[in-house]
Amino acid sequence: MDYFYTPKIPTDFNMSLKDFLTSRVFLKHLILAILLTLIIVVFTLQQLKLYTRHGQSFPVPDFEGLTSQEIESIAEQYDMQYEIIDSVHFEGAKPGVVVEQVPEAGSRVKRNRVIFLTINSTVPEKVTLPKLTDISFRQAEALIENCGTILGNISYEPSEYNNLVLRVEQNAKELKQGDIVFKGSSVDLIIGSSSGNQDTPLPNLTGFTFNEAENLLKANLLNTGVLIYDGTIITTEDTLSAFVWKQYPSISNTRILSLGTSVDLWFTRDSLKIQQPTLQVTE
Repeated sequence: MDYFYTPKIPTDFNMSLKDFLTSRVFLKHLILAILLTLIIVVFTLQQLKLYTRHGQSFPVPDFEGLTSQEIESIAEQYDMQYEIIDSVHFEGAKPGVVVEQVPEAGSRVKRNRVIFLTINSTVPEKVTLPKLTDISFRQAEALIENCGTILGNISYEPSEYNNLVLRVEQNAKELKQGDIVFKGSSVDLIIGSSSGNQDTPLPNLTGFTFNEAENLLKANLLNTGVLIYDGTIITTEDTLSAFVWKQYPSISNTRILSLGTSVDLWFTRDSLKIQQPTLQVTE
């Protein structure tokens, strides 16, 4: 006959467990465990703050107008990353320099943030010339703007069809529909003019900026001639805020011009010049 040993459970086991849980030894170890857990949690949070630089932000440097070598140097200095996401052509900007950035300069970001850059293409973008002949000047003007080119000089030839585009030229070379030209380049229009309708009023351009004066001349089917800047204009920004103080032909001597005539403009930033009588150029 087999015998199995069955351990005896002390009748005072429950009392012993209760005594242990309420003993000073257990409470002491429990408090130590809680303190150790809190220390670990606080230490971990502090390390995470240091790793992520919690609460620290830095202004984004201005990358616009900089070359790739200059970009890399500044990015290393500020501990930032950069990525070139696009290449477009901006007329007047140097090839290969930054023309746009995200986030903008001065925005506050954390270190190691990626700055997305757009650079100016070394090769101008090209566009296909739409059909600009045998349509009205106004239609051609809108199509030129829509395709990314600029309206250049306007000249007139006798024609039975008034204000009809006869030819399109660039650098004295005739262009046809479908020709490829650089985006942002200017194209010249030769417009038909019927007899008896070859004159246009000369606008008074005093006080206008270059863009305003150019648009007004084009609206009157005239061309922008020579541009003369005085000593108050030094930087590119100055040319944008400068205004016309004299023109030739002058509005005091001439009221009507032939279509396509060029008007020379004098620019200044000195408002006193347009408040004083000016000696206009005479023929």
